[in-house]
Amino acid sequence: MINRPIIFKSSGRGGPIGQQLLYRAIQRPVAAAALLVGGGLTLGLGIGVAGNLAMHAQLQQQRAEVAATQQEAQREINALAARLGELQAEANRLNALGERLTRIGQLQDGEFDFNKPVGVGGDEGAIEDMPREALDDELASLDMQFRHAGGQLSVLESLLFNRQLDMASVPAGEPIDSYITSHYGYRADPFRGGRKFHAGIDFEADVGDPVKAVADGVVSFAGNKSGYGYTVEIDHGNGFMTRYAHNSRLVRKVGEPIRAGQEIAKAGSTGRSTGAHVHFEVWQDGRAVNPRQFLGQRSPLTG
Repeated sequence: MINRPIIFKSSGRGGPIGQQLLYRAIQRPVAAAALLVGGGLTLGLGIGVAGNLAMHAQLQQQRAEVAATQQEAQREINALAARLGELQAEANRLNALGERLTRIGQLQDGEFDFNKPVGVGGDEGAIEDMPREALDDELASLDMQFRHAGGQLSVLESLLFNRQLDMASVPAGEPIDSYITSHYGYRADPFRGGRKFHAGIDFEADVGDPVKAVADGVVSFAGNKSGYGYTVEIDHGNGFMTRYAHNSRLVRKVGEPIRAGQEIAKAGSTGRSTGAHVHFEVWQDGRAVNPRQFLGQRSPLTG
């Protein structure tokens, strides 16, 4: 077999460029192969760069979505934290109110411990995740229960406080820490003889001993009263009035509010008296009653 060279014919000078390149490629196979490989690499690199750019853009979008989701979750957490703070404040108010009611109602220590957690229990059934809507409903229901309980406790506090005021305005105890020297009722008159009604109780005292109010009230009289000497009268606003007579000195003025146990005068022997003592009377609805029934009692405000 005889190899014959391939002859390209040209219609013009030098021939077409394509034919020249083909001729050269045939004459130089290594260069042709390098040309093809370089073109493929260039095309591959272009496709790779485009793919990387697309992946980078997608990754940036995913990061932005994650950041937005985190911000939304944080806003919801902040809202729940604020709601929780409101409920905690309401719970603290109810605890404080309950403790006041325990003191006012004079309940036994430990009968109601508002700092002790309440015991709860349940079975071992399956646990489910709580949706946000269900959590919001539970918080709203709890808030309503707190408000309702707070309203009821406030009403109860008002009732107990009024009851406490009434109790504090009832005579309770003795005007001086001493013993009785003359009782309520008829007795022999120490000046003229014969029988005379004694409208109060006399307590032994030394001149200058403190005389104390037996209940809350307002001073309605403070001065020298015929037969009684220096006298203090206290109006307790509930039909009761108490009288403290034969004092050596008065330490309160008319219109002055008085709490049970406060000093109102100094004991003495002024007026129609044979010696230092405290004359004590209790009036109820405009008439003198036996103070004996109020002795030995203890005012709820003095413990």
